Amino acid sequence: MTPADEIDSKEAVFWADQSAREIIARRDRYVVATGITPSGEIHIGNMREVVTADTIVRVLREPGHNPQLKYIADTYDPLRRVYPFLDPQKYASHIGKPLSEIPCPCEKHESYAEHFLEPFLRSLKALDIQVEIFRADRMYKDGQYTQNIIRALEGTERIRAILKEATGKKTDEHWSPFNPLCNTCKRMIGTIVTDFDAAEKTVSYKCDCGDNGSAPMAGGGKLTWRVDWAARWEILGVTIEPFGKDHASAGGSYDSGVKISKEIFGYEPPFPIVYEWISLRGGGDMSSSKGNVISIHEMLEVVPAEVLKYAVVKVKPNRRIVFDPGLPLLQLIDEFDDPTSPNRHRRAAELSAVPGSPPVKAPFRHIVSLVQTTQNDIDEMAAILKRSGYDVSDLEALKARATYARKWLDRFAPEEVRFEVQKTLPPTANALKPHQKKALGLLADKLRSGMNADEIHSVIYSVKDKVKATPQELFEAIYQALLGKSRGPRAGFFLASLETEFLAARFKEVAATPGSGS
Repeated sequence: MTPADEIDSKEAVFWADQSAREIIARRDRYVVATGITPSGEIHIGNMREVVTADTIVRVLREPGHNPQLKYIADTYDPLRRVYPFLDPQKYASHIGKPLSEIPCPCEKHESYAEHFLEPFLRSLKALDIQVEIFRADRMYKDGQYTQNIIRALEGTERIRAILKEATGKKTDEHWSPFNPLCNTCKRMIGTIVTDFDAAEKTVSYKCDCGDNGSAPMAGGGKLTWRVDWAARWEILGVTIEPFGKDHASAGGSYDSGVKISKEIFGYEPPFPIVYEWISLRGGGDMSSSKGNVISIHEMLEVVPAEVLKYAVVKVKPNRRIVFDPGLPLLQLIDEFDDPTSPNRHRRAAELSAVPGSPPVKAPFRHIVSLVQTTQNDIDEMAAILKRSGYDVSDLEALKARATYARKWLDRFAPEEVRFEVQKTLPPTANALKPHQKKALGLLADKLRSGMNADEIHSVIYSVKDKVKATPQELFEAIYQALLGKSRGPRAGFFLASLETEFLAARFKEVAATPGSGS
């Protein structure tokens, strides 16, 4: 997260508390809805909606209200095209069919929709977001939409007028608020409603494939998006809903939905919470269809669930979030874990908490360094941290953080953060300048077993002054001697994590190479 994205910790009222006050003043029931179309990987860009909804629910619970959180998976939406991550030969024939009726890409799930939905639902559990799940295909097939389908078909001309008022565009002469499912080709795209029977609850249609037939309203098609959204508000009793800025624009889905909800379904539309996008640093807005995503379940392997939530909760919904999984993510974990951090937002951290995830009382950047220095030896990590004054009584918490650190290093860490302590003197150390080599020889004589990071840091600076080296030159010499690189982790803590005898021998070896000036 970039500094510009962060919410001002000095604000008098946190955004979620302010939204809750407005909701309580305007609504007497608290049913929060959110949802997604599982047409591809459900990514951290999609996460903003459900985390925002969950945050509102948590705040509403505090004064004793009993809010509900309902999650609608739009499993009955049609496949629009063959996305880059799909096999064209396998999926071209399924374009236009409902996602719930298409085969699973990995052949391990009930359907295409479940393939992408199942890992997301697991992620919700990890994030401690408790939702009631509704699958649109089942809602349609069970007849939950049927009465509103009748209302929409009866109000077709008024809906046409509403859409023209909202968008400025006239609908096609064959337009209908209901897209029938063809009995022959099993597609929703290319069908036209020719008539409907409210008593029999059926629609007559003709399809591009040549079929003319009749389909039941229950499961035999679905309402178009703008009408479907308004219909579900009434069906599920929704009173609050977060949604993206695209739906909130003038003439957007919410504008038309408000009128359709009131005039066609006789229902007061929900209180809106509009949010900005989450984009990837250097990658733009995330898009499942373009493959420009990091999935939520993948990210939860790299960062603790509470920190991932915190990244969203701390930023006002109307501010864009630029997600950078590199060094800024490492810094974000330290910000969340350290109650004394000046950048930490206490209220956001409180609302992001996940049960059973105690923070480690040591900087994550140190753990990132230690998993490389110790080669994942937890006992050695604990000993080093304890020697440096950190509380490491919770070894399981340390082990969990070390696992995250390893995954982050493998997946997202920039090259400058990755290192390996060399078993033999790196050839690049021979090229150090004479005064750099001399400095390492002096440093070898001054290092003592049991020194902590601050003490080692002081020694480094005292040696620097004796040989008239710049800090950059001395740090470069240290890293070249140990890593074969000109940069590395914070020197004081890094040296404190290595055996003093090893350091002294390595530094003396460098000092003894030709050109040391001894």
